[in-house]
This record gives sequence, C-alpha cells and structure tokens, in this order.
Amino acid sequence: MNYRLPKSERLYADKLIKELFNEGSSFFLYPFKVLFYVKGEVEKGTVQVLFSVSKKKIKKAVGRNLVRRRIKEVYRLNKSLLGLDGKQISIGLVYVSSDLMEFADLQPKMISILKKLSLLLSQNDPKNDKNS
Repeated sequence: MNYRLPKSERLYADKLIKELFNEGSSFFLYPFKVLFYVKGEVEKGTVQVLFSVSKKKIKKAVGRNLVRRRIKEVYRLNKSLLGLDGKQISIGLVYVSSDLMEFADLQPKMISILKKLSLLLSQNDPKNDKNS
C-alpha cells in the first residue's frame, strides 16, 4: 500500500485543468463539488488530483491552507478505495463550505466520494459491459 502523494499524482498543468473543467463530469457531495474526467487507456493507470478551497468562502489564507492540508491528508489515506484499471483519471475536489471542518468530519465524506467515483468509473468502463 502506497500512502504517498507525489507530484505525479497532483494535477497542476493548466491544459489538464481546463480539460477537467470543460469536458469533465461532476457531482456534488457536501462539502465538495467533485469533477472527474477519464482521458483513456494507458499502460499504467494514473490518477491526478486537484484540491481547491475558495477564497470567497474562506477569507483567511491560514484557514484555506488548513482545510487544504486536511483534504490532502484524508485523500492520501483513502486513495486506495479508487480502482484504476489502466485509465488516466483527473479529479478535482472543490471545497464549497464556508466552515473549517475537522479531519474526523472530512474523512467519511471523502470515503463516500471515492466509493461513488469508483462506482461511476466502473459503470462507464466498456470492458464491464455485459452487451458485448
């Protein structure tokens, strides 16, 4: 089990971020708006994640950084719930609450997000279609 979150797993390229926001799908699960985009088949499945906390919702940088660190930690510990299956996946986690949530409150939310995302990705997988 790899609990690291290296730079290769972070979404930071402007082109990929625009692609995620323009062509990706989304769902809302409080306190997150989750965007995801499946690029296609690659040899080794990769997931790149973007963490965003709105300046409009949380005014002080100290609070935004605190929430962002908590979100990263919760994702890092639970990213194994997300099945890869040789796909390149971009995920955007946008924090929309104006409250500073505790780690213990964020963890069950992130687990349910990753499970729902895994389910959505497996439903859209052409390998899993029973009609073929």
